[in-house]
Amino acid sequence: MKYWEVLMTPQKRIVLIAHDNKKDELLAWARFNRGTLSQHKPYATGTTEGILERELHPPL
Repeated sequence: MKYWEVLMTPQKRIVLIAHDNKKDELLAWARFNRGTLSQHKPYATGTTEGILERELHPPL
């Protein structure tokens, strides 16, 4: 059997998806993990992305 070494970059792509009735829970989780998420590239679906962007990156 042949094995391959896979090198991964420190910055990860993290996808955040929540059903409508779970968006509040996802937002609470994202707030709690804001520091960790800021070191990576988060992606989310339309509505979830808008909520996370407003809550985690408010305008100055």
